Amino acid sequence: MGAFLASNFMHNIFGGLAQGVIYSLVALSLVIIWQSTHVLNFAQGAMAMFATYVGLTEIGRGVGYWWCVIISVVVGMAFGGITERVLIRPLYGKPEINPIVVMVGFLGVIEAVTAGIWTSTTRNIPAPFSQIYYQYRGRLILLSPFVIFQIALAIGIMLFVAALFRYTKLGLQLRAAALAPEVARLLGVRVHRMLTIGWMLSAGVGAVAAVIIASGNFGLFPTDMDGVFVAGFIAAAVGGLESPMGAIAGGLLLGLVEQFILAYWSPSVAPLSGVILLVVALMVRPQGIFTRSVNRRV
Repeated sequence: MGAFLASNFMHNIFGGLAQGVIYSLVALSLVIIWQSTHVLNFAQGAMAMFATYVGLTEIGRGVGYWWCVIISVVVGMAFGGITERVLIRPLYGKPEINPIVVMVGFLGVIEAVTAGIWTSTTRNIPAPFSQIYYQYRGRLILLSPFVIFQIALAIGIMLFVAALFRYTKLGLQLRAAALAPEVARLLGVRVHRMLTIGWMLSAGVGAVAAVIIASGNFGLFPTDMDGVFVAGFIAAAVGGLESPMGAIAGGLLLGLVEQFILAYWSPSVAPLSGVILLVVALMVRPQGIFTRSVNRRV
């Protein structure tokens, strides 16, 4: 068993899962915001990065890792709520392209402000668990306590979000506010409050992904989340924007595809793996792998 875990095949499996978990969390944050507001936030990665930089500042003042995580998530949620109320709320009922244009512009503003405050330097958070890979009879197994923590954390958040939207009154109200706001108002749902909560939840999950990146060996740079956001968006589209489980599955699948293309094909092709996966998935199942097809009567 140990020899199998140390094989090249399992090296690629573990490497793909470690990267895919980050994509999954970003995809999950997009699914949350889509299910609760039916808006795609193209500044999601930049907002998560900014919140994490605030947490990193507190690390420099002597707080521990878990306090840094809590601060980053809280700041991210507050940032998401303020963004919805100030930038997005006036755009409800307007053409769907308007929020997209605003958030793309906001992306540039956030990254410029972050670089202006903290400079364009890579920052790290000391990881809470060892990043040293396990070994079996001198052979390396690309699995560490930190990688296990990443995978468990992503699955735990996915289960929480899925249960929230499916089994709780808050989740039902969030979905109702996004799908039929006028009907939801007639039923006593405070639609604007639900939309704000949706943005807050989404930004909080995105901040977790940024914290994991900052905890890695390479750290976090002001523009690092741009590529991660693109990968997360592809993962959400592949898995289905209506499915938290699809977001996690899509992110893990994308991470595995990237890793195997990198190992067995060509490093120059690996960056295109997301596009290849997206095209194939849309051809086979346009609504997403985990999104159910719904027949409507007219």
